Amino acid sequence: MTAFDRLMAWSRETQALAQVAGRLGWDQETMMPRGAAGQRAEEMGAMEAVLHARRTDSKVGEWLAEAEAPDTAGHAQLRLIRRDYERAIKVPGDLAAALARLTSRAQGVWAQARATDDMALFAPVLSEVVELKRQEAVALADGTGRSLYDALLDDYEPGASAAQIQEMFSQMRPRLVALREHALAGPQPPALTGDFDEVAQMALSRELAERFGYDLGRGRIDKAVHPFSSGSGDDVRITTRTVANDPFNCLYSTIHEVGHACYEQAIDQAYHLTPVGQGVSMGVHESQSRIYENQLGRSRAFCGFLYQQMRDRFGDLGVDGPDTFYAAVNRVHRGFIRTEADEVQYNLHIMLRFDLERALMAGDLQVQDLEAAWNDRFAADFGYAVDRPANGVLQYVHWSVGLFGYFPTYALGNLYAGCLHTALRRDLPDLDDALAQGDPGPATGWLADKVQRHGGLFAPQEVITRACDGQAPDAEPLLSYLENKFGALYAG
Repeated sequence: MTAFDRLMAWSRETQALAQVAGRLGWDQETMMPRGAAGQRAEEMGAMEAVLHARRTDSKVGEWLAEAEAPDTAGHAQLRLIRRDYERAIKVPGDLAAALARLTSRAQGVWAQARATDDMALFAPVLSEVVELKRQEAVALADGTGRSLYDALLDDYEPGASAAQIQEMFSQMRPRLVALREHALAGPQPPALTGDFDEVAQMALSRELAERFGYDLGRGRIDKAVHPFSSGSGDDVRITTRTVANDPFNCLYSTIHEVGHACYEQAIDQAYHLTPVGQGVSMGVHESQSRIYENQLGRSRAFCGFLYQQMRDRFGDLGVDGPDTFYAAVNRVHRGFIRTEADEVQYNLHIMLRFDLERALMAGDLQVQDLEAAWNDRFAADFGYAVDRPANGVLQYVHWSVGLFGYFPTYALGNLYAGCLHTALRRDLPDLDDALAQGDPGPATGWLADKVQRHGGLFAPQEVITRACDGQAPDAEPLLSYLENKFGALYAG
């Protein structure tokens, strides 16, 4: 075996173990008995200790020094293994294991605090998470000249920086705020009314998942507090949630997570259980979930199909006809929860979190002051007060599991989706005919070919640029799409 062969064999075993660790996390969110939380934290810590030891083994460095890539994919494998190795050796093993144990425990505390609207219950463990993440960031930033936040951001969107994201947000905010104010100033379309059987919601969500290309022979749909996708290759699982008076919560959460899952399922099988065999970044991942959910799932054409499907299952929806249904699906409305936000206001939620978590990492904001800071910023940005912690600072699992630097990738995903949608529509001028029949296949096939099958073969922005015929990612396609869509919906 060559050094490259040995390196790839070692990497495949490490990737397989990482998938096992991921399955423990999936189980914790879906099926694990509450009383098992303490033991699960120890299990997660033990798994992370094993993984960290493998990722930092000196043999990896020796093989990297000797390995010669046999082809383009091999060069990408070496690039990603080298990047992960150089990051991993900066983080002490005991810190990595401590973070895994702590975040597993913190996740359970967060769920309890959210259910009881008790930030005081969550604050102590969140303070511990912030402290350990700052220690990790210090280790990762050492010798790079990067900020602590940039060091963490690099885990989710390699090559991005907080300064670049701040500049992007500064360009987007004025037009998004103006569009929101225009939409909220006029007459509002009706919302759906009534109670919608939650078993029927799950049945329809399963049908929609398959229509969007999710292979349930290699996946499954369960319920969780916060919807998510987990796994890669031949075992990719998603979760959704149901609310009796809000079926869109379930249906569009499912379509969103299916976008993530289809990305992982569509990656070239030759790359499975290798660094290239997973989504290249969270921003690109979010581009898939957001384009499935919004540009496809909330399009006028697909909404016409969905309207009839829901009428058949639930009877009267409280809206009169497919056009009114389309307006209800895309209604710009006051709300607190990012995952329930309309397309116009979604990115404003991300901007709020981006600023708060940067302040936490910089030490400019303490956890005991986080709830007040959140509430003040929300009132300033959205014009009304947060009514309870579960709708504010406690609404998301991300900080409990240490995902600092993750939130900006949601906005990057929207930006990338805007670019991809422009290119997709140019290549598929008759797409609406298929969507009106409930068939997103032409679009999801285009995305599988242009984006998903490559996995980590190319750098994140290169993936988008290649898919868009050489056009580099830019905010203009997204902003134009939003202004055209919602300008027409709220034309007065």
